[in-house]
Amino acid sequence: MTEVVYRLYETVDELTTVIENARSVPMSSSCMVPRDHLLDLLDDLRENLPEEVQQAGAIVEQRAEILQQAQAEAERLTGRTRSESEQVVVAARRQREELVGTARRQRDEILTQAQAQADELLASAEEEAEELLAEGRRLRDQLVRDGQEQRAELIAAGQAEHERLLTETEVYRTAVDRADELGAQTVAEVARMRAEVDDYVDSRLADFGNTLAHMARSVEKARDNLRSP
Repeated sequence: MTEVVYRLYETVDELTTVIENARSVPMSSSCMVPRDHLLDLLDDLRENLPEEVQQAGAIVEQRAEILQQAQAEAERLTGRTRSESEQVVVAARRQREELVGTARRQRDEILTQAQAQADELLASAEEEAEELLAEGRRLRDQLVRDGQEQRAELIAAGQAEHERLLTETEVYRTAVDRADELGAQTVAEVARMRAEVDDYVDSRLADFGNTLAHMARSVEKARDNLRSP
């Protein structure tokens, strides 16, 4: 394989050299090359082409056949895919219907259970409400009886207190009258005692004045005696 590639490169290089060294055609960009020599080089190049390149050429020639086979395979795969997709769709629909049916049955069961529980709770609530109402009525009646008894007791206590206050009022009035009487007696007694005290003090002052006058006369007499020779 390496020798073939090397030979190809040599042939290409030789073609390049021939073209580069060819004589130019005056007044143009063309050149004159030896035809036989170039044809020999091209034949040599064609003969030394690798097998892969030849196979590629064969593949290019068989392109139409390959495309037809690919188209047929694609159509076969497409038909198979469609069939499988239809089967998948049918299975999905069947599974969906089964799931919907199961969900509906579960929903109906849940609703039935919920309704039963609601009925039980409602019945229990009604029983509890009746018991609470009965208990409330009993408590109300008991409170009414207790209130009536307390009212009767309060009325009796009020009447007793009223009578006691009336009695105490009479006693108070009697005490006030007695106090007024005692006050009047006390005022009279105080006036009498003050008069007696005033009389006693006056008499004592008179006696003391007489004593002082007697003493003054005695003093004057003693002074006179002292002054006489």
